[in-house]
Amino acid sequence: MLTKAENELLTHVGPGTPMGELLRRYWQPICVAAELTAEQPKKRIKVMGEDLVAFRDANGGYGLVAEHCSHRRTSLFYGFLEDGGIRCPYHGWLYDTSGKCLEQPFEPAESMMKHMIRHPAYPVEVLGGLLFAYMGPIESKPLLPRWDVLAWEDGQRTIRLQETLECNWLQAQENSADVTHTYFLHAHTMKMRGLGGGDYFYRPFEQYGFQPFEFGLIKTWRYAGKEQLGPEVGGGNPLIFPNVLRQQSGPWHNMHWRVPIDDNHTNIIVVNFRRNTDGHPEEQPEFPPVEFTSEVLPSGEYAMDSFFGQDKMAWETQGPIYDRSTEHTGASDYGIALVRKMLLEQIGVVQDGGDPMGLVRDPEQNHVIELPGWFMLEGDAGMLRERHLTSSSRDLSAADGLLVERHKTFDVPFGAARPAPSTR
Repeated sequence: MLTKAENELLTHVGPGTPMGELLRRYWQPICVAAELTAEQPKKRIKVMGEDLVAFRDANGGYGLVAEHCSHRRTSLFYGFLEDGGIRCPYHGWLYDTSGKCLEQPFEPAESMMKHMIRHPAYPVEVLGGLLFAYMGPIESKPLLPRWDVLAWEDGQRTIRLQETLECNWLQAQENSADVTHTYFLHAHTMKMRGLGGGDYFYRPFEQYGFQPFEFGLIKTWRYAGKEQLGPEVGGGNPLIFPNVLRQQSGPWHNMHWRVPIDDNHTNIIVVNFRRNTDGHPEEQPEFPPVEFTSEVLPSGEYAMDSFFGQDKMAWETQGPIYDRSTEHTGASDYGIALVRKMLLEQIGVVQDGGDPMGLVRDPEQNHVIELPGWFMLEGDAGMLRERHLTSSSRDLSAADGLLVERHKTFDVPFGAARPAPSTR
């Protein structure tokens, strides 16, 4: 449980708020790059409470500026793209991509006012088919992390855009540390509806745990009931601080960004990458295919036949901003408490003038940042075989795995996991 003051601290994301300042230290995906075309080179975007205009100029360069002109607040969305910048349609003030005002057509030639104007503007880069923006202090700008799913070339990449989440970003992000919800929200719901797709999660937990690492947390789990689904009994995936989930299923790898639109709305952007079997590079299109999905039925009820629809129901029905001061958390919520603790700690780091965790500044580290992911197989003499999945270790056979003692596989604090009741 959080106090009301702590809850407000973690959920408000506008400019100048403590959480907003923390989130702005990280590059955030703001839209699909393919949305900016020669026919429609501008797009209105709202990120963390700021109204912005993204644009692509005739030479393929990108810009991101505050929507409302610094002169008299007219929308730059209706402006003109010129010389790599954007000109206001009202009185012609021209801004470059750094926010510098280049021209004020009706001011005296000797006027120094344009040199005093710095219109809000943010650096943008394209990676993996997404347009990323850095909205923090420019002197503290880190490198845009080349996460494996964004930078790999040995397979096929797709992008999934979900309809706007009508609630605060933290409701989606802290769910990533909620290991046990998979049994009821996903597997049991599927079972009760006579649908497949949830069998992997429809087993009681033996253990689960969390371990901090350079870029966030790694959550791990081990299931009972392995006789139903063969030798795989556990796995793990990382939560990338502050608002990303990394997952893996067979050759499919994906990352989910939970980007606040404002305090009450969130964009969910998912990049999927399916690796090929031989490790050879494939030609990558400039713009990967994009899928748009809706999890709400025409009746207005949630579509409970997919994991995305089930998640959307759980998050949105907590309210626009979930009041955590009224909850009753238990031992199984350890991961959620850990995420909140990390957020509060890193807010303090930023307030003290430091770098929060997980920023990438070393170009040598940033060629491709391969994130840990694994499955575990039952081995001989009560051992588990652990296989880390990276581009250099692609074989999924247990024979190549690293032997790990069972009791050391989950060597971080976790609550005792009671088996969930089975209805089978």
